[in-house]
Amino acid sequence: MSGLLRAYNSALIRRPYATGMCSAAVLFGAGDVLAQQGIEKKGMNHDIMRTVRLSAYGGLVFAPLITRVYGGIDRIRFSSKFATTAARVAVDQFLLTPCVLTIFFTCQSLLELKGFSEAKRRMETSFFPTLTTNWSVWIPVQAINFSIVPVHLRLLSVNVVSLFWNAYLSYANAKSASPEPEIKQAMGEVA
Repeated sequence: MSGLLRAYNSALIRRPYATGMCSAAVLFGAGDVLAQQGIEKKGMNHDIMRTVRLSAYGGLVFAPLITRVYGGIDRIRFSSKFATTAARVAVDQFLLTPCVLTIFFTCQSLLELKGFSEAKRRMETSFFPTLTTNWSVWIPVQAINFSIVPVHLRLLSVNVVSLFWNAYLSYANAKSASPEPEIKQAMGEVA
């Protein structure tokens, strides 16, 4: 296991974007599998395209953005370690996170070919509940992350916790998705 971590660490240092993108894609996809199988109990009705969409978002959108932003957040420095950590957590959670959640719900709606109106609806119904849940999980995690984890391992530490967070995000997104047109039509016929 230490050899694997050493190889991963080396890859992060040599190629931070590519390594972060691969690990985020795998962990976002794994989070979706956890949501579909562990939470939703879909069994053989697993939505493979949903897993692909979450993986694509994690690898192609989330990881490059976060890798870049964490480099900027690391430049925040004050005379005390506490003030530095508090400022980094505040920037991450109160500036970055609302933007990332907006991007997440928008990307998922667009990848599902449901358009901006669906993204807007999801934002109206799911943004604040997801944001407040995010704060309960990520403020303590990021306080630890920004105070003790080396810069080049921060995306990894975020991704490890994200396995479970991604399961929640996948579930929240699926729960907030409007029914397919055929389902809406069938529901209208029954009513």
